[in-house]
Amino acid sequence: MKYHVYALSSTVRNYIYVGLTSDLDRRLRDHQNGYNPTTKPYRPFELILLEEHETRVLAREREKYLKTSAGKRWLRSHKVNIKS
Repeated sequence: MKYHVYALSSTVRNYIYVGLTSDLDRRLRDHQNGYNPTTKPYRPFELILLEEHETRVLAREREKYLKTSAGKRWLRSHKVNIKS
């Protein structure tokens, strides 16, 4: 099983969400449809980062870093819109 670390940027507010999942399509759909209470007020989103990891442990390490202030700064400075 592969694990994905992803970052979403709100297209209407200054907000970046970082998450981890093994079912990327479902998670992105859930965020866009407002099923996640944390991200619902910030919809719609664009995918700005997508990384694939072999283990959940490695993915979780990366997710934890990207959720720090240094990680968010890195995301903002390397923000690239990923077309999926």
